[in-house]
Amino acid sequence: MLTPEALLSRLRESGILPATPREILRRLKTPKEHRVSLKRHLRSLAQAGHLVELRGQRLGLPDGDDAARGRFTMHPSGFGFVTPDASRGREDDIFIPPHAIGEAMHGDRVLAVADRQTPRGLEGRIVRVLARGQQALVGRYEEDGRGRGHVVPFDPRVKDPIEVAPGRAMEAEPGEMVVATITRWPTPLTGAAGEVTKVLGPVDAPGVDTEVIIHKYGLPDAHSDEAVAEALRCGDAVREEDLAGRTDFRGVPTVTIDGEHARDFDDAITLERLPNGHYWLGVHIADVAHYVVEGSALDDEAYERGTSVYFPERAIHMFPSELSTGLCSLRPRVDRLVQSCLMEIDVNGAVVRHELHDGVIHSTARMTYTAVNAILTDRDPAQRAAHADLVPLFELMQALFEVLNARRRRRGAIDFDLPESEVVLDANGAIEAIVASERNVAHRLIEEFMLLANETVAAHLEAQSVPALYRVHEAPDTKKVLDFETFITTLGYSLAAGGEQVRPGHFQALVDRMRGTPEERPIAALMLRTMQKARYDAVPLGHFGLATEHYTHFTSPIRRYPDLVVHRMVRASRHRGLDAERTEELQAELPESARHLSERERRADEAERELLQWKKVRFMADKVGEAFTGFITGVTAFGLFVGLVEHYVEGMVHVSTLADDYYRFLDDHHVLRGERTGRMFRLGDQVTVQVIRVDQERRQVDLGISDVLESVRRSARPRTGRGEQRTKAEKRRAQRPGRRERERKAAHGAGGRPQKRRR
Repeated sequence: MLTPEALLSRLRESGILPATPREILRRLKTPKEHRVSLKRHLRSLAQAGHLVELRGQRLGLPDGDDAARGRFTMHPSGFGFVTPDASRGREDDIFIPPHAIGEAMHGDRVLAVADRQTPRGLEGRIVRVLARGQQALVGRYEEDGRGRGHVVPFDPRVKDPIEVAPGRAMEAEPGEMVVATITRWPTPLTGAAGEVTKVLGPVDAPGVDTEVIIHKYGLPDAHSDEAVAEALRCGDAVREEDLAGRTDFRGVPTVTIDGEHARDFDDAITLERLPNGHYWLGVHIADVAHYVVEGSALDDEAYERGTSVYFPERAIHMFPSELSTGLCSLRPRVDRLVQSCLMEIDVNGAVVRHELHDGVIHSTARMTYTAVNAILTDRDPAQRAAHADLVPLFELMQALFEVLNARRRRRGAIDFDLPESEVVLDANGAIEAIVASERNVAHRLIEEFMLLANETVAAHLEAQSVPALYRVHEAPDTKKVLDFETFITTLGYSLAAGGEQVRPGHFQALVDRMRGTPEERPIAALMLRTMQKARYDAVPLGHFGLATEHYTHFTSPIRRYPDLVVHRMVRASRHRGLDAERTEELQAELPESARHLSERERRADEAERELLQWKKVRFMADKVGEAFTGFITGVTAFGLFVGLVEHYVEGMVHVSTLADDYYRFLDDHHVLRGERTGRMFRLGDQVTVQVIRVDQERRQVDLGISDVLESVRRSARPRTGRGEQRTKAEKRRAQRPGRRERERKAAHGAGGRPQKRRR
C-alpha cells in the first residue's frame, strides 16, 4: 500500500493528472482492499494543498512548490492572513494586503507567496485558491426595491454581499436569515452570486440563532442515511457473541457521574482498596471502536466532524443517537462494552502497575455531580440514605482524589479552577439568567481520574512504540513569557524564572498568589494567551500545562475522534494487530489526521463561544442605561474590555467614550493613561460602567465608565445665570471634548473589535 508521500510521487511521475479519484484508482490499478485508504490519502493530499481540486471533481497538481499552503483568514477591515499548515504560531502568518487577495474568500485554503519581510512579519499575495472553505454562506436577505436581491453575510469577514437573481430567493422576505449557495465565485471584476437554498426565518425567532451559527461554521447537522443504517445494524443491546474474550466486570460496583442533563455517558468508575494499602482504580470507557469499523460510513463521517459540538439548547453529536445516547452510552443496569484502564496507585499517587482490557460492565448507578457533592461535602442525610450502599465507594474516591491532586500539584501542574458562567434558558431558547458554575468535589475527582487514565494510556503507547495521536501542549514562547513577566511586575507579581527556565510550577505558584484577588481572572486570561494552544500531534511532545511527558485523549470516544484512534491503537497493541506495513501507513497518515482534528476542535470551540456571546448580547438588550460593577479584562489602544460581575458578560469601553481626557495606550504595561489627569485604567481594575448600546449586528455590548460619562454630561450642560456672557475662550473649551472625540473616532474607527496584529 502506498503512503501519501509515495502516492504523490507516483502521481507526479505518471502524468495522469488532472483526473477524478475514480480515474486515479483505475489508472493506478488499485486493489479493492486498498481503495478506502487510497481515497483517504487523496483527500488528505488535497486538504494539505499538495493536490488542487479542479472543476468536475478532478484533482490536479499546484503550480510551484515554493508557495506556502494554508488557510486564509479575512479581517473585517479588508486585509487578511494566511496561516501555513506547518505554522506553530502567529509569527509564521503571511499578511495579505487588500490588493493581493485576488479571488480568495475567508476560510479558503490557498497558495500564498511571501514577497517581503517587514518589521511586523511576512507580507505576500495569494496566487491560487486550492479549495473553497465554504460552498454556502448564511446571512440576511435584502432587496434593493427593484426586484434584485442580495444576501449580506452574517460573518463580517466575508466582505461583499452575494447577488441573488430573481426567482432564486425561495420567497425569502427582506430581513430574514437565509442560507445561500454560491454559484459564481468572486473575481477582481465581479462579485459572488448565488441562490437561496434555505430560509431560516427572522433573526429573533426561537432557535434561529443556533441555526445561523451551525451554517456559518459549516457544521454538519443531520447524519447520512448510510451512517444511520450502520448504527441501526449494531442493535440496541450487547449481543452474546460480543462478549467473547472480554474481561467481565459486571460483578464489580460501577458508577457513572455526570451532569444532570447529560445523555451520553462514556466513562464509568470502579475503585477498591488493596491489601497492601494501594488503590485499584478502574476507568471504563465506552468501546465505540468495537462498533465503528475503520473506513465505514460511520467512521468517515465521524472523522469529518472530528468532535461533537455542544450549544446551550442542543448538541450536534459526532455519531448518530443510536450510538451516542444508545448502545455506546454506559446506562445504568444494562450491559455495555468498554475498554478499561486499571491502575494500581500507591499512597503517593504514583501508578505502580496498570492493565488494559476489553471489558463488559453493568453500571450500578447513574449519579450526578450534584448528588455526589451532597453526599461528600454537604453530608446530606437524604442523599446518603438513598445511596447508602455506594457511600463508602464515594468516600474512597474522595480519598484517592486528594492523593492524586496533591501529586499533580507537587509536580507543578497548572490549575486555574476559576468559576465559569452557565446560562439558564427559557422555553424559547433565550437566556433567562447567567449564573456562576463552580466545580464541586465530584467534578474534580472525575476529572482527576480521567487525567490519570489519559496519562497512563499515553505512557503505555509510547513504551510499546505504537503510532498514535497525542494531546500536546508545548512550552510557551520565550518572548511571550518575558512580555508577560514585564507586565505582572507592574502589579507586584513575578514568575520568579527567566523565559527559557520557566516551568509549569512557576505559573501555578503565581495562580496561587493571585487567588481571590480582583486581578486573578484577567491575569489568568492573559496567562492563557501567553501559552501555546493544546493540539493533537502524532509525536508525543508532552503537556506543559499538566506538567507531564505523556498525555493523550482516551476517555471520550463518543464525542472526540482522536479518542477513537487511541482506542484502536490500544487494542492493536494488546492483540499484536500492527505489522510493519500498517505501522508505516499510520506513521504517514496520523500527522494529517492530527492537523485536521485540531482544526475541527477549533471550529467547534469558536462556534460554541460565538453562539453563547450572541445570546449574552441579546440578554443585555433591555439593560441599556443600567450601571454594573466590572473588572477590566483587557486593555488595547482602542479601549477597554470589561467583564461584568453580575451577569458574566464582557463588554467594550471604546476609547472615544473616555472624553474627559486624551488617553494613550502603554503597550508594555497594558494601561490607558490620561495625558492631562494622569488617570490610568489597567488590567484587573474594578470599574463601574453603564450600558450605552447593545449592538446586535456586531454582537457587542458597548459600555462607558460611569464617572467619565457623568463628567462629560456635566461639562456639556449650559451654565445658568450667565446666558450669552460666556467668553470666546470658554466656548472653545466647551467644544474641545467633541472635537477630540471625532478625532479619536477617525483614528481608531467606530468599531471596537481588536485587529489581528501583523507579525
